[in-house]
Amino acid sequence: MQNLRKKGLWFITVIAISISPAFTHDYDYSAVIKKIYHEVKANNAGKVADYIPALKQADPDNFGMVIATVDGEIYKEGDTAVEFAIESISKVFTLALALQDSGEDIILKKVGAYQTGLPFNSIIAPDIRAIPLQNPLVNAGAIITTSYIQGANSAAKWGKTLAFISTFAGRELKVMNDVCESELATNQHNRALAWQAKASDYLLGDPDDAVIRYTRACSIGITCEDLAKMGSTLANYGVDPFSKRTIISAEKVKFILSMMLLSGLYDSSGPWLLKVGVPGKSGVGGGILAVVPGKFALAVFSPPLDESGNSVRGVETAEKLSHELGFHLLKQR
Repeated sequence: MQNLRKKGLWFITVIAISISPAFTHDYDYSAVIKKIYHEVKANNAGKVADYIPALKQADPDNFGMVIATVDGEIYKEGDTAVEFAIESISKVFTLALALQDSGEDIILKKVGAYQTGLPFNSIIAPDIRAIPLQNPLVNAGAIITTSYIQGANSAAKWGKTLAFISTFAGRELKVMNDVCESELATNQHNRALAWQAKASDYLLGDPDDAVIRYTRACSIGITCEDLAKMGSTLANYGVDPFSKRTIISAEKVKFILSMMLLSGLYDSSGPWLLKVGVPGKSGVGGGILAVVPGKFALAVFSPPLDESGNSVRGVETAEKLSHELGFHLLKQR
């Protein structure tokens, strides 16, 4: 069984990186996103997240989309400067830091790389398994991943995390304190996940500290344009297209994009892979990130969510753009 899982991870890795982007033509990105923006804007399905009190205040009419290319170009439409909580999309970037600090082997051994088929906040019982059946992009796995970020103390680890994520955005990001306080007041479930992981010898250090740092990362405020820029570094194999700095190695980007294909949209990751066909990540703040390796990143912001916690307009935008531009990684030439 473990061999089959390893083969599955290898296959996803090959899809994410080894296959060259499936479209080769030049497009007028500005015209394409304007067209899709007006097609999707009328979709009023879904509802704003209400299990985190501070997120209830989000305007359901907000909708923006941005493409940031590996050439450092930006194309945008709609509400692209509205700040929102990054939420679970932060898991992508804390994973990047944990990989740099502790390495791939630790993440695979202590977190896992498996599609759970369960909701993002599911309680998984790793103590009855030979291996942890989770991954760094579900809550339990992300909290464990956070515990492997290194530093002299909690403050140093958090400062390092915020600075690292800010590097991807190209500006100094800040925590949305109202969101953070709201989440800390209602995160008993995540604390239970952390202590369960600690009891099973997967989590490093103090479980409550890991949860607090995880929650702060989820509460970072970003805009749709920030998110597209952050994704463009992943699309450019770790090199920031705007600053030209190498933020993370291409090998670690391969690991990250593989995880995004595996479980970036939780229990909707299968339909996403079939219909969109590139690595993606969603957050209950209304953001969605899609990465087309070697080409660009797409960021969408729209707060109303589907039953899996994914932005309804965000998913529809990504599906339409994939069809319009033909960027599905398995699309026939």
